[in-house]
Amino acid sequence: METIDDLARLRAAVHTHALVNLTGGLGSGKSRLARRLPVAAAVDLAAEGGLGGLRRLVAEPGGLLLVDSVDGPGTAEAVAAALDPAGDAAGPAPSGLLRPVLLVSRLPLRAAAGWGERAPVTVGLGPRSAAAVEAQARAAGVTDPEAVALVVRLAGGVPLLADLACRALHAGIAPDAPGAAADWMAGEVLERLGRERPGQRWRHALRLLATVRTGDERLLAGGPRLFETLAGLSLVRRERLGLTVREPYRSLFETAYRWRRPQAYEEVRTRAAGYRRALLSERTPGPRERAGLVEEGLFLTGDPLVRTTLFPPAEEFSRIGPARPGEADDIGRLMHRWAVRGGFDVRRSGRIVERWLDGGPAAFRLARDREGRPVGLAALLPVGADTEAGIEPLLQQHAADLLGGRGPGGLFLGAAYGADAVVHAQVLRDILVQAVRAGHLVVSTASPDYQALLHTLSFRPHGGIRDDVYRCGRRPEVYSHDFGAAGLPGWMGALTPPGAGRPAGGPEGREVPGPDVPVRDVPVLVARALARLGDPAELARSPLLACPGIGSPAGLRAWLRDAVAELAAAEAPADAEAGAILQAYYLGRSRTHHQVARRLHLSRATYFRRLRRGLALVAARLPVRTG
Repeated sequence: METIDDLARLRAAVHTHALVNLTGGLGSGKSRLARRLPVAAAVDLAAEGGLGGLRRLVAEPGGLLLVDSVDGPGTAEAVAAALDPAGDAAGPAPSGLLRPVLLVSRLPLRAAAGWGERAPVTVGLGPRSAAAVEAQARAAGVTDPEAVALVVRLAGGVPLLADLACRALHAGIAPDAPGAAADWMAGEVLERLGRERPGQRWRHALRLLATVRTGDERLLAGGPRLFETLAGLSLVRRERLGLTVREPYRSLFETAYRWRRPQAYEEVRTRAAGYRRALLSERTPGPRERAGLVEEGLFLTGDPLVRTTLFPPAEEFSRIGPARPGEADDIGRLMHRWAVRGGFDVRRSGRIVERWLDGGPAAFRLARDREGRPVGLAALLPVGADTEAGIEPLLQQHAADLLGGRGPGGLFLGAAYGADAVVHAQVLRDILVQAVRAGHLVVSTASPDYQALLHTLSFRPHGGIRDDVYRCGRRPEVYSHDFGAAGLPGWMGALTPPGAGRPAGGPEGREVPGPDVPVRDVPVLVARALARLGDPAELARSPLLACPGIGSPAGLRAWLRDAVAELAAAEAPADAEAGAILQAYYLGRSRTHHQVARRLHLSRATYFRRLRRGLALVAARLPVRTG
């Protein structure tokens, strides 16, 4: 399943350098790709006597020597010692090397001890495209559309995982049972991974790490030795907040664990969410660490929209940073693609981008691939007097409150684009990181997908603007959110699973909205519950269940419906309007805010004032302890 580009890059490296390292994750197709070259001799270090065969073959002159499976404890160092007579292999023809050597490993050998200045040239092998995985599935006899979709989803671009998913389906596992298929696949992945570290204890710890996404030694609770064992696996990376399993293997292990032990899975996730919230609440982390804790907390919510949009199950290769001088053409090209994807008028969008570029490219952050090519961006302007001209057209009647009222400060998001779902997710998470550092974020978007995500993340809606500025048939909606350090624990508490990091006090150990839930957060919980009335599983996670007289998802649903109906029948006109808005938007057939406002003959400003009033009045009726 290798690409022509992969083969061409490897051929060029082998032709130019005497010592080359082909590297990529477990099952990425390294060995298959390497054997496409004219190999004169091969040795597999996973086989018995492999190292002795390497010492013999490297001492003989000849054609290309393929050395596979340079993995496991001490293997890379032993290979370096076996090649020691080669001398300096950094150039195209080292004097002591009698033949060119291609080394295949899961991790780059440059990271291993013993190589020094003889480190080989590295050629990395990335994931395959979804189309390539689909072709692999069909070639393996999987043709049912639902089954093919499952293979693509579980494979994450890794040929081995695609093969295992096909075999699981042929073994009789139904396409609508992803957990069962993932469990079947994970067994063989763990066996193949086993040659890197002996023993069994780390296998369960790996599932737990995959469930929490990132774990430090305290969160994993297995002691220093187990932590170091996990850290030594090729599928595990060291990140700012601890260890993490590389995608798509992380998603595979998590899916399998959730299927095999669903209750334990929820307990692990809830404990991790509480730990992250405690770090935000009890310590005084700096902006960078706060941003990381927020990102981990968002992952642990388990919300399907948040997971799909911000954490797709595929490995990430892009790096994101400020745009550089001279990248205006790249910004224009990516913004053109953003406009086309959004169905926006290209000329109108171009004029808006020109305003954002008036002060240079500093208003943009770019995602760059492994070759440094821009593949995604965010238009993220600091709010201030010098940027107001570029921001005001996308805020219009809301500009006075969000710009003049706050004064300079915070960030404004005008656009976000990624060439694919993985880059797009990286860009969106980077926006949240920058927002946490800045303390406040204002968003103007005409995208229904972004609007749904912002609602899920409990951003404050301000309503639409007057004009359809992008000529797309949709007026941008404006949202904002405070990311100040003091408010982050409460916000994360409204998003994370119930019971995470708070003292149990309600039925079945659920959190009780009380001193730990600020008064301002209760309307947010009401809005989230109203938006999920048709989803019993989501209602079961609501902290509002702990209120006296509610107790169950069905009870919460009935209480909310009654409260909204009573509000709509109120004598005060403003209260009745607020109730009518809640009925139309949350309890009626699916409509946008704009459609509901038009139906009720309300201006946008009045509509959103009444919406906030209605949520606050319903929240005030709850028997909630506010301390």
